[in-house]
Amino acid sequence: MIASVFLLEGAEMVRGKTQMRRIENATSRQVTFSKRRSGLLKKAFELSVLCDAEVALIIFSPRGKLYEFASSSMQETIERYMRHTKDNRTTPTEQNMQHLKTESANMVKKIELLQVSRRKLLGECLGSCTLEELQQIEQQLERSVSRVRARKTQVFKEQIEQLKEKEKVLAAENARLCEKCGTQPWKGSNEKKENVPYDESNPCSNVETELFIGLPEGRTKRTLQHN
Repeated sequence: MIASVFLLEGAEMVRGKTQMRRIENATSRQVTFSKRRSGLLKKAFELSVLCDAEVALIIFSPRGKLYEFASSSMQETIERYMRHTKDNRTTPTEQNMQHLKTESANMVKKIELLQVSRRKLLGECLGSCTLEELQQIEQQLERSVSRVRARKTQVFKEQIEQLKEKEKVLAAENARLCEKCGTQPWKGSNEKKENVPYDESNPCSNVETELFIGLPEGRTKRTLQHN
């Protein structure tokens, strides 16, 4: 009893999992075909009986021999299959072609309307517009400008925040370097330059002044006499 159990376990271990590839040995291939063909025909029969299904099975051996099974009539099952595939086959009919043409024409009209609307927004082809249409275009442009300005303001704020963050980083780096070098951090200078007082000893500060009264001609003669 124990020996038979060991034999059964050994047989199960040797069997293992069959690899899904062509069997090279012709004899083994023929034996496997016969076994699996019988099993497949048996399963087809069981399916037709247990589930009341219409089953048709066709098998050709490697040598071209035909094996078949049909729960009713093979010919009727094949004809039924052909009718089913023919009904489900999608073929372009005249109605479908007309539908495609209509959709294409509608798309062309939509594209033309979009192009006209775009030209009007750019300030072109406004001669045929009514007062109401012009007001609608103006309102649409105002909304667009408002959104653009809002986005511009947001971008400015983001850039300012980024610059502030960079300023903090640079200030921290400056403080670290100054602490390392033992100097005070540079904070900039807003002090105004003091006015330099007038110094009589400075030769550059001496300015000769002379007052002339009279006509320009007399002023010129007097200057020549003085020289």
